[in-house]
Amino acid sequence: MHCFYLINAIPFAYALIVPLLYKKFNAKIHTGWFVLVVPLLVFLHLLTYIPPVAKGKIISFTLPWIPSYDINFTAYIDGLSLVFSLIIAGIGLLVTFYSIYYLSKQKEALHNFYIYLLLFMGSMLGLVFADNIYVLYVFWEITSITSFLLIAYWFEREKSRSGAQKSLLITIFGGLAMLSGFILLSLITGTHSIREMIVQAGMIQSHPLFIPSMLLVLLGAFTKSAQFPFSTWLPDAMEAPTPVSAYLHSATMVKAGIYLVARCTTIFGGVPEWFWLVSGTGLFTLLYGSINAVRQTDLKALLAYSTVGQLGLIMGLLGLGSAALYFDVVGEGVLYAIAVFAAIFHLVNHATFKGCLFMVIGIIDLETGTRDIKKLGGLLQLMPLSFLPALIGSFAMAGLPPFNGFLSKEMFFTAVLNASKMSIFHMGTWGNILALVAWVASVFTFVYCMIILLRTFGGRPKGYKLKKSHITPIAILIPPFILAALVIIIFFYPNALAKYLLQPAWQAVLPTKITLQQIEINAWHGLNVEFLMTIGVVVAGAFLYKTLERLYSIYRYYPKMLTLNNIYEFLLEKMEAVSLAITRRYMTGFVRDYLVYILGFVVLMIGGTAFLSGGISLSLSGDAPINFYELGLLVAMICSALTVLLARSRLTAVIAVGALGLLIAFLFVLFRAPDLALTQLVVETITTALFLLCFYHLPKLKKENSTIQFKAVNVLVSVGVGVVTTMLALSVRGNSLFKTISGFYENAYELAGAKNIVNAILVDFRGFDTMLEILVLSIAGLGVYALIKIHLVGRRENEANK
Repeated sequence: MHCFYLINAIPFAYALIVPLLYKKFNAKIHTGWFVLVVPLLVFLHLLTYIPPVAKGKIISFTLPWIPSYDINFTAYIDGLSLVFSLIIAGIGLLVTFYSIYYLSKQKEALHNFYIYLLLFMGSMLGLVFADNIYVLYVFWEITSITSFLLIAYWFEREKSRSGAQKSLLITIFGGLAMLSGFILLSLITGTHSIREMIVQAGMIQSHPLFIPSMLLVLLGAFTKSAQFPFSTWLPDAMEAPTPVSAYLHSATMVKAGIYLVARCTTIFGGVPEWFWLVSGTGLFTLLYGSINAVRQTDLKALLAYSTVGQLGLIMGLLGLGSAALYFDVVGEGVLYAIAVFAAIFHLVNHATFKGCLFMVIGIIDLETGTRDIKKLGGLLQLMPLSFLPALIGSFAMAGLPPFNGFLSKEMFFTAVLNASKMSIFHMGTWGNILALVAWVASVFTFVYCMIILLRTFGGRPKGYKLKKSHITPIAILIPPFILAALVIIIFFYPNALAKYLLQPAWQAVLPTKITLQQIEINAWHGLNVEFLMTIGVVVAGAFLYKTLERLYSIYRYYPKMLTLNNIYEFLLEKMEAVSLAITRRYMTGFVRDYLVYILGFVVLMIGGTAFLSGGISLSLSGDAPINFYELGLLVAMICSALTVLLARSRLTAVIAVGALGLLIAFLFVLFRAPDLALTQLVVETITTALFLLCFYHLPKLKKENSTIQFKAVNVLVSVGVGVVTTMLALSVRGNSLFKTISGFYENAYELAGAKNIVNAILVDFRGFDTMLEILVLSIAGLGVYALIKIHLVGRRENEANK
């Protein structure tokens, strides 16, 4: 159990020592060699969980975090989380090895890269292991932040910065929406555990908050997995180094939304809203990504849009498979549950062939200095070794045998055809349209796969030579060759993968209602409809590839102003303009105005809420009677406060403030609190001295000519704050819900060995608060010192220049 906990903690802990390793050894040894051990250990340890998970065992471990709010780090491995974690660690291992030869240790800030990579790896593992929805959200947002840092790794490039900003804005927006959905789910169920929510799925679906919670959770998933119309961030994220693209944007980060939908299918599935939103969005994204991939001239942009399309395919399959939860009978439910199996199968296949293609394109970029398809061609003669993994990856993505993509693509066709015959969710009207969308998208998938392969490696070289300044070691081909080998191995031995990984993951996505049988994956099912659809894809795709120039001319008719990128830029520009206009209205440069905003908001929100909810209720029956000398002190304090307001010199105002503090100290004496009185006297003496010291250097007070409106606002805010504060204090005093802790502090001498109760509270009972306050003051003091020193240095330089 403890080892299971450590596999999530190791990447975070190791990230702390990466700077030390970089500083000590980078001149001789590439930092990546030290980092490589982390994904290797995690991957090897995860392999040990395959046998028990394949037998249906769920392995869990709980680490208390905020137990008072029932928020604990409960990590568990079932079939679904095991598949995702193996992809995260396995692809992470290959990407780390690949990055050793891709990133130069002389030119790159490798410590930053590997810190970000390890933090991302750890957060992705935490995300797929988490059972608590709030822990999942924390890791979810860490992946957004670390991916932002990785995309902006080459921050000196404007496109890298803008791509990172776009991904952060969209995914963080979705993450906040998802958090809102999680809060609604916890209010509905009274639990923060995903597994406990699954048990209460029926109750959740009958609750009035079901639709809002479902929409908010899906918003988070769609933004993370680049579903239409949120897919615009993924192509721009291709400005990141190729190892980042191969890891984040083919195998891990973009799969987080897929994981969330798969995990929540049992909670939300079986209803038409979930079915149509997930399957409809997924299939439309598949069509959108496939069509747009064909028009790209940058190889990484083409792969980005292909990833959008493939993610839509997986998302669509999860939506179609959710219909299985509608049925209580075993047979019909399993018929549609096959779609979920196909989604998991294609998820694994996509990680292999897409990671392979990203790495090959990275090598092409290193060797030729370009990714522009128009400038490439004939690389088969110049880079024959790179051609083989490119061939395997492209044909697998196109869904051709003998590669793993053919198997999952055939299952995709089967799932769509099964869904088109459903008698529920109005599929009689839309079923054939879904099948047509799936087929057309597959045709365009075939076309862009041929573009990757034939336009890059086919033909004759276009007069360029490989860069002699960058001789890429042959070892950089090891990761893409490993992935290419997996593509072929999975095709010939798919049932071993299905038995130990896919079947348990399938059962984890649909753990209730349906008894799932063992699925036998075969490459040949006879001359059925699915095979005929594949032949149609190849024929139609080959025709479109041959007439590609005519196809490009059709793309030109689409108005550029309606592209998602332009819409995003327009919305961002308008939001910035509106926020700037609002900011200019309230950022006046006067502290008085800022205090009015803050204090006015406090009065309206706290006072209004307390008044409307009946929270203000006074009970003075248990209080002691007020004596005449106490009234005298109160009158004197009021007079001192009024003197501060009416004073015409700063000296008078400071003395009045000091007098007010002394009167408060006398009040503590009357209330038999000598410790407080002593502390008040010390603090008041020091602050008064500091006031006098500072005000000595300030000019004399001048009479301000303020308008009546200006003074009226001041009076209203001041009186409002005073009234609200006083009423709340009296209400709290008269309506205590809990036993007072003052009795605990009375034992200060016994508990802390302190004769002064104030000192005991500050340095013992609340010692951490005091320590952190001192730390904050120390940091502020260092900041002031640094500013003064910079100013003095600047002034000396100016004098020297003169």
